[in-house]
Amino acid sequence: MSTKLHAKSYNNNRSFLTIDPNEEISQNDPVRVVDSIVENPDLKDFRELYKGKGRCPYHPKMMHKIILYSYMNNVYSCRKIERQVQRDIHYIWLAAQERPDSVTINRFRIRVKNEINNIFTQVVPVLAKKGRSDPQRFQ
Repeated sequence: MSTKLHAKSYNNNRSFLTIDPNEEISQNDPVRVVDSIVENPDLKDFRELYKGKGRCPYHPKMMHKIILYSYMNNVYSCRKIERQVQRDIHYIWLAAQERPDSVTINRFRIRVKNEINNIFTQVVPVLAKKGRSDPQRFQ
């Protein structure tokens, strides 16, 4: 009696995903607005927040982008943001495939809460001008 399984071959290599987020995310998507706005501010104030020792931190622009985009989508939990960065193509694109954990996200959010609020107040009017001020549209 043969114990060979009669099924299609299965390769657990998982190197089959070849998605290009730049092609998948439309040019007028709100995630691109967040990306362009956060790229502009001068981050000289952040130099004071980071010491030149220890492990290199995630870039503050990237962290700002994922937090602002989360807030736009009514996602406030650091654990949910962490999950989105691992699963949602918009977050993956913003984070440039980096994967900060929830503790890192929370520490950053606490450290720069005033800057986050300032940038968020810049994002909302730009989105309103583009006809994207309704939060339900982001979801």
